[in-house]
Order: sequence, then C-alpha cells, then structure tokens
Amino acid sequence: MTNSCNRAEHAKQIWQAGVDAVDSGRLLKDIVALSGHVLTICGTSIDLRQLSRIVVVGAGKAGAGMAEALEEILSSEALQNADAACEVLGWVNVPADCVRPLPRIILNAARPAGVNEPTAEGVEGSQRILELVHGLEDSDLCLVVLSGGGSALLPAPVDGISLQDKQTITQLLMRGGATINELNCVRKQLSQIKGGGLARASRAGQMVALVISDVIGDPLDVIASGPTVDDSSTPGEALEIISRVIKDTADVPLSILDRLRRNVSKVDQHSHVDGDRVRNLVIGNNEFAVRAASAKAAELGYRVVNQGCGMAGVAAEVGRNLAEACLMILKDETAGARPVCVLSGGEPVVQLADTNLARKGGRNQELVLAACQRLWVDGADNLAILSGGTDGEDGPTDAAGAFLDSFVIDEARRLGLQPADFLAINNSYEFFEQAGGLLKTGPTHTNVMDLRVAVVGRCVTRL
Repeated sequence: MTNSCNRAEHAKQIWQAGVDAVDSGRLLKDIVALSGHVLTICGTSIDLRQLSRIVVVGAGKAGAGMAEALEEILSSEALQNADAACEVLGWVNVPADCVRPLPRIILNAARPAGVNEPTAEGVEGSQRILELVHGLEDSDLCLVVLSGGGSALLPAPVDGISLQDKQTITQLLMRGGATINELNCVRKQLSQIKGGGLARASRAGQMVALVISDVIGDPLDVIASGPTVDDSSTPGEALEIISRVIKDTADVPLSILDRLRRNVSKVDQHSHVDGDRVRNLVIGNNEFAVRAASAKAAELGYRVVNQGCGMAGVAAEVGRNLAEACLMILKDETAGARPVCVLSGGEPVVQLADTNLARKGGRNQELVLAACQRLWVDGADNLAILSGGTDGEDGPTDAAGAFLDSFVIDEARRLGLQPADFLAINNSYEFFEQAGGLLKTGPTHTNVMDLRVAVVGRCVTRL
C-alpha cells in the first residue's frame, strides 16, 4: 500500500474544518442579530432605542474576530436604520498579531505573539477597560468578549503586587507544568479584574459576556479567569498549587505569598456578581470543533472514532497512546474495511525536562513527537497523525502544532534525527522543522483548546 493519497493532507483538511467551525466571527453572528431596533442575543431581545451606549470590552485570542463581527452587526448604518442613537465604542486586549483597525472598538496589542505572559501594555489596557466599565450607567449595555488567552491579556495586579511579580509567578507555574485551571486559580487571587472583578466594576444596567471556551467542561470561572463570574477559588487553594507545582517556593515573590497568606483567613472578601444584571453565554467550545471535524472526515470517506473533547493528561503520554491506538486499528484492519479517522480534543500539558540545553516546542509538537518515537520502528506507512492548537499557537513558537506520516519519518531518518533525543529535552520544534512536520497557520482568531486527528488504514483517494 502506498501513501500516494497523502493522508497528512486529509488530516489537515479535517483539522481545518474543525477550526473553521469555531471561527469567532461566525460563532458570534450565530447568536447575535439586529432586526429593526431590536438587538437579539441568544434569544433575548434588547430595544436599542432605550440604550445610551453599547460598550464592548474584553480579551482573548478570539477577541479581534468577535469585535469585528459586533462592529459589522452594530454598524453606523444599521443603527441609523434602527432609529437608534446609542453610541458604540470599546476596548479589547488581544495578541499583537491579531490587531487590526476597527471603526469604534480599539484592539490593543496586550502581548507579543506567542508570549503568553502579562505585559505592561496589557496592564495599561486592563486599566482602560476598568475605567470604561466604571463610567457606564443604567442606560448602557456592556458586551464582554472573552476567549482563551484572556487571562494573560488582562493583567490588573492588586495593590502591593507588581507586574514583575505576576510575570514571575506565571513563568514558575508554567515551567512546573501547571494546568490552565491551576494557573488561573492563582491569577484570580492577585487580580482586580479576574474572578468577577470586571463585573463588579461595571455600572452598566446590563452586561452580557460572550464566551468562547478553551477549558475542558467550559467552567465560566476558569475561562479567561472568570472576569464576569464569582470566584470559586480561594487563597488557600492558590497557596497549595504554588507549593505543589513550583519546586522551590523560595523563587516565589514574597509579596505574593504574604498576600495569599493574609487572605486565607478572610471569608468572602469580594462582593458577589449581580446575577440579574450579568449574563454569561458560552457560544463555542472544543465540542463544536470536534463535531465539524467528524463531519469532514465522514465526507472524505472515513469511519470516525471520537475519543472525546475532555482529554487532558501529559502530552507525551497522550501522543504515545494515540500512536498505539493507530497501530491497533491497522492490526485489526480487514480487507475492504473503511479507513478510520480518530478524533479527540482537549489540552494536555508538557512535563519539562531539567536541562540547560536550548529547546523549543509546544504541547502539540511534543505530543506528535512522542507518537513519532512510538512509531519509529513500526513506521507510519498507512497512517498520519496531526495535533494542533485551534488558536494557531503552540507554546512560544510560530507553529500551531505538528503532523507526521511516512514522509516525515523517512526524512527524519535520512537526516539522522532520533525522536528520543529531541523528546528528552522538549525540543520538538527543532525536530519537525528539520523533518518537515510543522503545522503553521498563523493566528486563527479563535481558541477552543487543541484538536487531534489521526487517519488510519487503506487509502482514500478523494481530496
């Protein structure tokens, strides 16, 4: 059996179909519409003639696409036709490579591309957002656009905590392999805006948060660290995470430890978010992407095996298990059987090796490299595996992830590359850059965690 049908190309098409389904503008337009003077948001009607201002604020990798869609729906022409005199303005913090000019909503470059850490620009933007919402009145509507990456893009340290302190604790937690839930738990305890801070600061009569989820299970208090919902985490939980994840707590800024320890004894230190005034709507998640990828795979002629949307774990282990599943499918394949597409979503973590050697990579690249290591002896003649972040980013790299097939493995062998050597120091980017397996898309303006695609079995000739 040859690889002339290019299984990797099929995997890319299936993955792209999943990403296209969670395009931020598309998701927003599915639930927000303007008809006459009535703005409908997920079935709820708002009379624009009763509003003075519509202010759009928020943060995330999908922020630019969501803001642009709102600009289109609430264009000056549309408002004029609706006989509505309300003003539209806003401020949204996004990664630098997502910035584009919009007529009324400012897209602020709150961090460089591929650097998921708080910055001074992010702090400045967060203060502008807090000032905007604090200046609203009962006759105003505040629309909040939130998506993955929002936590790092909304840094607003509490008094006594510096930006450098926040940067340090973020780096320490990420190096220790903290999950997104653990990272956000600590962030919320140190922020003016996270953990419901944005909602409490708002004076608008109505606030509607439109959320694209990048977290397993769609917990609203975790996505972007929950700026519009009550904080369910505690200072004690944050301290436990720090002590468990960070090897040497002596590296943690004393200002952070002191604040958390002081607050452990305080009960309900924040006022609650007004549930009658604030609505939170999840408009897209990983399940949307997996479902669309499944439909594309079926269209291409594959029998789909859906492993689910909530896969976490360690990236290397997930990769090895996926390779093992592919080998089992090949072993059980019978003549004339339909080829199989194995799909899954979620967000595993990378266990960082202790090394001083240069390295570069991300969880998706690590996952595929681990699969490559498992397939190194058996080969990948009748399969392809792809794993990519739906946001177009994978760690501090310019790749969304990686893929492998027989061509990638053959090229790696020709160059004398050994997967185990690169995997041992988390240097997956360098391996795939040389072997030709990097998946590069640029920013996708959405973020619903990762999507994994494996195509296995006899060749499907349709492209």
